[in-house]
Amino acid sequence: MFKLKNKMISGIVLAVVTLLFTIPAVHAKKYDGVTVNILTMEAPQIKGPMVKRAPDFKKLTGATVNIIGVPFADIYPKMEADFATGTNSIDGAVFAPQWMVDFIEPGYLEDLTSKVKADSAIEWDDIGYFFRSFSSTYGGKIYTIPLDGDFHMIYYRTDLLDAAGISPPTTWEEYIYIASRFHGQDMNGDGTPDYGSCISKKRNAQAYWMILSVAGGFIQAKGTGEGMFFDTKTMKPLVNNEAFSRALDIYKETTKYAPPDEINLDVGDTRGLWTAGRCALTLDWGDIGTLAIEKGSKVKGKTGAAILPGSRKVLDRSSGKLVPCNRARCPYAINGVNHAPFAAYGGWSGAINTASNARVKDAAYDFFSYMSQPKQSNVDVTIGITGMNPYRVSQFEKLSNWTNAGFSKASAENYLGAIKASLNSPNMILDLRVPKNQRYQQVVLDTEVHRFLSGEISKQEAMQRIEDGWEEVTEETGRDGQLNAYRKTLGY
Repeated sequence: MFKLKNKMISGIVLAVVTLLFTIPAVHAKKYDGVTVNILTMEAPQIKGPMVKRAPDFKKLTGATVNIIGVPFADIYPKMEADFATGTNSIDGAVFAPQWMVDFIEPGYLEDLTSKVKADSAIEWDDIGYFFRSFSSTYGGKIYTIPLDGDFHMIYYRTDLLDAAGISPPTTWEEYIYIASRFHGQDMNGDGTPDYGSCISKKRNAQAYWMILSVAGGFIQAKGTGEGMFFDTKTMKPLVNNEAFSRALDIYKETTKYAPPDEINLDVGDTRGLWTAGRCALTLDWGDIGTLAIEKGSKVKGKTGAAILPGSRKVLDRSSGKLVPCNRARCPYAINGVNHAPFAAYGGWSGAINTASNARVKDAAYDFFSYMSQPKQSNVDVTIGITGMNPYRVSQFEKLSNWTNAGFSKASAENYLGAIKASLNSPNMILDLRVPKNQRYQQVVLDTEVHRFLSGEISKQEAMQRIEDGWEEVTEETGRDGQLNAYRKTLGY
């Protein structure tokens, strides 16, 4: 009897031990013990929502996601140094998608095509075609996951314009007029004079996209394929002519009706001024629309959005002169005005370092997918502080997402309508996506425009310096290769 009992006990113990080793632990997760380091901009925007969602992602998967923030101007050089030196402290990065070419060509970025095709949760076809192509794809392969959709628009105070019987500006001359009309008025009732226009013009930030939005309507008129940066036959820069000259004049004139320190204001500063009710007009991405409805905003229900103003005169590329629009020169003009909405930046997107460990790369991809999936992104794009703007088809179609967030039906339709008008324009300007585009824009253009605004150099000197600087980059990189890359981006 005793022996039988011992045998029974031994059998039970053996069975329990076997079970322990054959059944996975109840709490084991896919990426337990995995850490992913992701680089992006140090700001509440973009970094903020990733930091907020990282703990939930860890609960689901076990992965620890560290979001590393640096100033905007340091993102590109930090990525370049980390990858090129083989340091590889960065597993992923969320950055400007037009920079991807500089990191794809040396083989630094992981090809995500197969992962996307196998990932039903990301609902890839729901991401707008522009963002799936320009912002994500290079050479027929997917390298980044869109987390944001970006287009420049203008915003205006509906209450002020309605009371004055003034329509939103359709040309930059009208923009200047409206700015001058309201500048110095107390627009938020605090007894302090306010500003006609607020545009971020700070150097080493994101201001160089602003001057390009002003210039676009003067330079590009015959459709996206015409391009606004270079001549598509010679790669000659389109920055030393009457069109760019006029844009610089307008850009500088807006400072007359702006905060006195405008050339030192970043987008965070101008957005704060807008929500405080201190500006009649502004130029910005989609963030203003969602910030305007947030708690504490002085302009909820008073913010309108519109496609970028344009021009009745456009560049004649053979002479470098401004000439009046006609049907041949401006085939997409609206009431005689050539609009060229600018897909500035293209939307923050996530890419993965191909040198990282395989499990880390898998976890990084799953995190980007998680952030982009409708359940998360449909919420994030309605919150101003996230810095994320709509980029999915469903986000434009489901007004309930926006009214639930605090928009009125009319304001949601106005806001989304301005973005859709820009996105669907046959004369949309594609941001520059060629090798070393960061040097063309963030280094040369940004530096010389800021020097012009601050009075260090004349307008003609600024245009000549930009032209010379761009030519230098082109020659160093290889004119034929740059021209080919530029033409491919435009669809040639």
